[in-house]
Amino acid sequence: MTADAAWLVVIDPQEIFASTQSPWGSPFFPAAMERIRQLAAAHGDRVIVTRWVPTADRATSWGAYFAAWPFADQAENDPLYALVPAARSLTARPTVDRPTFGKWGPELTAITGPAPRLVLCGVSTDCCVISTALAAADAGAYVTVVTDACAGSTAENHDAAVHVMGLYPPQITLTETAALLTSG
Repeated sequence: MTADAAWLVVIDPQEIFASTQSPWGSPFFPAAMERIRQLAAAHGDRVIVTRWVPTADRATSWGAYFAAWPFADQAENDPLYALVPAARSLTARPTVDRPTFGKWGPELTAITGPAPRLVLCGVSTDCCVISTALAAADAGAYVTVVTDACAGSTAENHDAAVHVMGLYPPQITLTETAALLTSG
């Protein structure tokens, strides 16, 4: 791959978003994870996996958030926040852990550079994926969202988030796994 090749960012493939027992579990996660594995294989060593960790300051609006979702108010090493088994071998890099919905920030730019080409996939389309896509595009990154490799909280919320991200061309483009893999 060339130096300007895209980075695949796999957003939050964690038990809390995958488990059918979790209030935040997405029923679309298994299908998205299969596509994520295909994308990771195609991106080689340019794969970054992120994790949402609940360590934000409770004196801010995060306090009210965790009051609304007490099941998630656990230590970051709680099994809820572990990567799903299928995600553990996607990259040899350590995870980029952030206590924010969006994963765009200094930890990610330290790896990708300040204005990279990013390919985003993961969960949840209507929360962490859209938050990452908009912030990265706003900072000057070129963002491609692989819509069928994302899992939303519901089909309607997934579609709504995809619609909003589709309003930002040329900074954000939308594609599907097969199209991305056949284009190069």
